[in-house]
Amino acid sequence: MTRNTLALAIAASSLGIITQSANAGGFIEDSKANLTLRNFYINTDNRNGSASPSKQEEWGQGFMLNYASGFTAGTVGFGVDALGLLGVRLDGGGKAGKPGIDRQPGTIFPLDDGHAADEFSSLGLTAKAKVSKTEFRYGTLQPKLPVVVYNDARLLPMTYEGGQATSTDIDNLTLTGGQLTHTKGRNSTDWRSMSIAGANGSGPNSRDSNKFYFAGGDYKATKNLTLSYYYGELENFYKQNYLGLVHNWGIGPGTLKSDIRVFYSDSDGKNSSASGRADGYVSSGYYGGNQVKGEVDNNVYSGMFSYALGGHSIGAGYQVLTGDSDFPYLNRGDGEGTSTYLISDAQLLKFNRAGERTWIGRYAYDFADIGVPGLTFSVLYLNADDIKTKQGDQGEWERDIALGYVIPEGALKGLGLAWKNATMRSGLSAASTPGSASQRDQDENRLIVSYTIPLL
Repeated sequence: MTRNTLALAIAASSLGIITQSANAGGFIEDSKANLTLRNFYINTDNRNGSASPSKQEEWGQGFMLNYASGFTAGTVGFGVDALGLLGVRLDGGGKAGKPGIDRQPGTIFPLDDGHAADEFSSLGLTAKAKVSKTEFRYGTLQPKLPVVVYNDARLLPMTYEGGQATSTDIDNLTLTGGQLTHTKGRNSTDWRSMSIAGANGSGPNSRDSNKFYFAGGDYKATKNLTLSYYYGELENFYKQNYLGLVHNWGIGPGTLKSDIRVFYSDSDGKNSSASGRADGYVSSGYYGGNQVKGEVDNNVYSGMFSYALGGHSIGAGYQVLTGDSDFPYLNRGDGEGTSTYLISDAQLLKFNRAGERTWIGRYAYDFADIGVPGLTFSVLYLNADDIKTKQGDQGEWERDIALGYVIPEGALKGLGLAWKNATMRSGLSAASTPGSASQRDQDENRLIVSYTIPLL
């Protein structure tokens, strides 16, 4: 039985229970559905490297249909959710790898014989049950936790497959735990196992796992203080502990927000043994000499401090990575993109290399403060050094600008317009660090138009 068939069977079973219930009114009455339309254009200009110049440019229309049922009545309530995704190509650049072509397909659409596919689609089903304030879900998931974060930065979002339980039965405490088995990329229709940078990819030497365990919780200690702990484990690759603190403190006319995040990551299973690493269960990083892959060994210490006053918000942060490996996180390794919970996760880079130290500055303004609700602006700057490489410590920097407007009222209420611009320069170019980690300099623009239509 395939995974999609299994999810469908579970959903059908839940529906069978619902139809047999004497009082299943909550299933229908509490149902919600909406259709989100997203028009997405991206132009990435790779500024150096062997294929220079090389522009990746794509434009598409995305459709995201979300349906969430209510729960049947009774001690145990049952329900079903569905997520339908469709991406339609409007323009997909030239042909990947073709000599003389300087405008190639990027990462929005899957490739079909080197060209961007005309369209791609998928359907995700989730069976759910609820007892008191504890909810169980199995099927398609979109977790947003410190140890696993789904990505929604392109035309369509990525999804995971697995089971998850979330409980708020204890006042001020939210507990979450579960297991993920597969992931579907943001420009893909196939379920694949998970991996990390260094071992991932689609070739014969790639290694992966279909068991990622996670558990943890958020405790609201006071009105202004939240403490978090989470654990994540990708079998045969890494174990990760996360500690977090978020505090809001009223100072003068504004509010100071402190966001502290600490990760401890160690090897697991085959990555812990020399024989397992020799078999390909390795992490990217720098281990001295010519060794750029090895055992997971990484800690992250970071803090972001922001002061908000009126429509203004100004922030500064610092992050340092220790150990020989890069920061490990779930990664398909095929350019489809995943996210991390690092304070340095930006539009183009994550600043997650072995030894990397990153200084962060951010400014944002909400124009509602001067009578223009819906209009926002932000600029983010990150500058890093001490990245471990064969050629010595290297650095990189990124500057992101975002301008957005959401129509606040009228016939087009909720229509969103956004422009995102990013510039990145790195000392990890293939020319300066041959045989080690490499990164091409990039300039990028994204134009996004989005609108959500409520159906239920």
